[in-house]
Amino acid sequence: MGRSDCAVGRLAVIVSFGPGLNGVGSDAAASQSWRTEGKGNEMAGTRNIAKVVGAVAALLLLYLVNPWVEPPKGTISQIVTVGFWISFIVLLVLLFQERKRPGGETIDIEGPAFTRFLFGNSQAGLFWLPIRLYLGFSWLESGWGKFTGKGWVDGGSALKGYWERAVAVPEQGRPPISYDWYRSFIQTLLDNGAESWFAWLITVGEMAVGIGLLIGLLTGFAAFFGAFMNMSFLLAGSASTNPVLFTLAIGLILAWKVAGYYGVDRYVLPLLGTPWRPGAIAGTDTRPAG
Repeated sequence: MGRSDCAVGRLAVIVSFGPGLNGVGSDAAASQSWRTEGKGNEMAGTRNIAKVVGAVAALLLLYLVNPWVEPPKGTISQIVTVGFWISFIVLLVLLFQERKRPGGETIDIEGPAFTRFLFGNSQAGLFWLPIRLYLGFSWLESGWGKFTGKGWVDGGSALKGYWERAVAVPEQGRPPISYDWYRSFIQTLLDNGAESWFAWLITVGEMAVGIGLLIGLLTGFAAFFGAFMNMSFLLAGSASTNPVLFTLAIGLILAWKVAGYYGVDRYVLPLLGTPWRPGAIAGTDTRPAG
């Protein structure tokens, strides 16, 4: 018998025993394949549900805001409004769950290198530093003026007058507040005499935002609450510098990782970390962004 015959014989033995030897591995592979296929079907199902819910939310919003067909006032309008917000919240929950699935964090459309540098590189903190200081001094000056002036922390009479002018509906022309729900909110505060404590909330909030931005402490949170106050003033019909401050605050929010790098955030953020990446306090050594 030659070498080739021996090789053929050994190959025949291996093939004949193959299924028995590899049976366990084949079962495991099949089980893993079924699990993967099941997860894939579940992902596809969630995405399809999200698409349907998103379409419903878009259609309801289109019905509410389009200038051609106005929904009847009363119950129907309220039902459509509530339906929109419910579908929108459900959509957010579905999208939040989707990001945890395999491939959920994949970036489909890559952004330009400049924006990645601007919002994610510590050297870009120098760009955000003057913006941060400008916003910080603006908020601190506004809050300090309310704290040392009259009509705010001494009873809130100035805030009450501001609210009364905001909720007034003139016989001709447009009212200061465009949205009925916000006018109802301000009217509720007036009816309950909330100006006495709400004035303190605004005053302390403005100073806290200003100090946070100036020293670069939790810059993203400080900018968010600053933008929230800007939006509240805008909804009440007060433009002033609010559009500019709001726009700059949005930039700081997007650049929260690096906007306070030349400040306290350079040391605080690595200690605190994030929910998806715990910091040194939680036992993980995290370096500053960039």
